[in-house]
Amino acid sequence: MTKETPKKPVLAAVPGHAKPSREAAMEAVRTLIAWAGDNPAREGLKDTPKRVVDAYKEWFRGYDMDPDEVLSRVFEDVSGYDDMVILREIDVESHCEHHIAPFIGKAYVAYMPTDKVVGISKIVKVVEIFAKRLQTQETMTAQIAKAIDESLRPRGTAVMIDAKHECMTTRGVHHPDVSTVTTQFTGEFKTNPALQERFIRMIGRGR
Repeated sequence: MTKETPKKPVLAAVPGHAKPSREAAMEAVRTLIAWAGDNPAREGLKDTPKRVVDAYKEWFRGYDMDPDEVLSRVFEDVSGYDDMVILREIDVESHCEHHIAPFIGKAYVAYMPTDKVVGISKIVKVVEIFAKRLQTQETMTAQIAKAIDESLRPRGTAVMIDAKHECMTTRGVHHPDVSTVTTQFTGEFKTNPALQERFIRMIGRGR
């Protein structure tokens, strides 16, 4: 048996903020090319603004997507299943909001269902929605857990992200081998350290 909640409009990332035109965005790219010291009109760069704007549309498509809508289709016939649902090694490709530099890694997500579950691809989609926005890893980790909590009302949610940030590998301190790990636990995961340890062990991160 499935149950759907009414759809709601996707909220703008910045309420009341007018989105610039495509041409304005392309002109901004030309300005940055010129500021970097090159000629935006030369043959190798004349189509770069178009390519960059197209890439931005793909990289940041999460602003046009609603995690609540993705999680709205649930399955109530779980035959009494009440243990963890875990997804391991979900690809994360996001951009740091401080430098617009990529950070790339893996997400691990689990929840303890109550009376309903969601298709596993929907959890992957939620990770993607928040990844495809300008982000900090800490914020994204919390947003994923909150979206699952608010839509599914599980007994608990666990999220871990392990990613490398190009804002510190290709600039700044230049440490390419450093990865950042963030976690967010809610409900039973937060109050039960043994459950946290089991989650970490089951995703293959335990020692």
